Amino acid sequence: MATVKGLEEIVAAQTAISDIDGKLGKLWYSGYSIDELVEESTFEEVTYLVHHGRLPTQSELDELTEQMVNDRDAAEFVTALMPTLAEQTSPMSMLRTGVSAASAYDPDGWDQSPEANSRKAVRITALMPTLIAYYDRHRRGLDIVEPNPKLPHAANFLYMLSGEEPSQEAARAFDQTFIIYVDHTMNASTFCARVVASTLSDIHSAVVAAIAALKGPLHGGANEQAQRMLEEIGEVDRAESYVKDLFERKQRIMGFGHRVYKTEDPRATILRRLSRELGQAVGDTKWYDISERVEKVVMEEKGLYPNVDFYAGSVLHYLGLSTDLFTPMFAAGRTAGWTAHIREQYADNRLIRPESDYIGPTDQHYVPIEDRTEGSNEQEAAS
Repeated sequence: MATVKGLEEIVAAQTAISDIDGKLGKLWYSGYSIDELVEESTFEEVTYLVHHGRLPTQSELDELTEQMVNDRDAAEFVTALMPTLAEQTSPMSMLRTGVSAASAYDPDGWDQSPEANSRKAVRITALMPTLIAYYDRHRRGLDIVEPNPKLPHAANFLYMLSGEEPSQEAARAFDQTFIIYVDHTMNASTFCARVVASTLSDIHSAVVAAIAALKGPLHGGANEQAQRMLEEIGEVDRAESYVKDLFERKQRIMGFGHRVYKTEDPRATILRRLSRELGQAVGDTKWYDISERVEKVVMEEKGLYPNVDFYAGSVLHYLGLSTDLFTPMFAAGRTAGWTAHIREQYADNRLIRPESDYIGPTDQHYVPIEDRTEGSNEQEAAS
């Protein structure tokens, strides 16, 4: 059996949630183009879509929205942990621990029925912004801002972070960013969630595993790295020399290239526009301008297209998020997709258990400890 490192091009599951055409640079959620959903839909609508395979009616959307609003509050046990987590952990470590802790006080307990898991999926999705905002306010020494039931999901997140209702333009841009992050086929964190779900472990455990996978810089952490690079560059005129210096030293430019897309990531196209519009709205296009110059140099030097992480940095910076909250925000949006995949795995489950090729030594024989020599393997010692 041939070994495929990284499982590239290996089909691990059938799904009705999202699809990609890497050659054309297209992304669909349940058959709907990401471009159309970003322009016409909302995060709440898209959350319903990926869980049900269709857009909701008005009454169905109202019901989901009400449930998400009601599920924003964290259990007292979880909120009591937050001062310690804010002092001792990184944002993604907090999120991993917070979701795990929330499982102990979920109203559905350990009920694994489809109905209970449907409620849990919405509950976890609704809770994510609350955990992140509580954490961020604690570490900055600010009073906690409770969820505002009158605001939609994305707008409420910005409100809880800043304590001020966002402008209509900022709220819409953040909602569109959330939509972009909802799902992206069998990425590392989604695959991780489905592996855990395939053991019939609970939905919270599967989401915790997905968060742990997203934390890595080769997955969700890349948006933070991309923004930190822009901050190091600092000025548009330094972009070209900075990028060329990285290439000369054989270092990677974060936010460029993709395992699947052979052309531009469609999410990057949307985020580039949002970055430009948000910069113009605040009267400071510096971060967009630097990003645009970096993109041009990377294309000229290496022929690489930006991916979702590159322009996400400047977009989230314009929206007021601290750089180390970029990946948690990614998780907050992706939870809608993770939980949809987990439920899809439960519905048609088979334990995910791939094979491996053994490349270690063979035919070794046990050697008593007194006869072993340091630095030698047992086979050499026996001879």
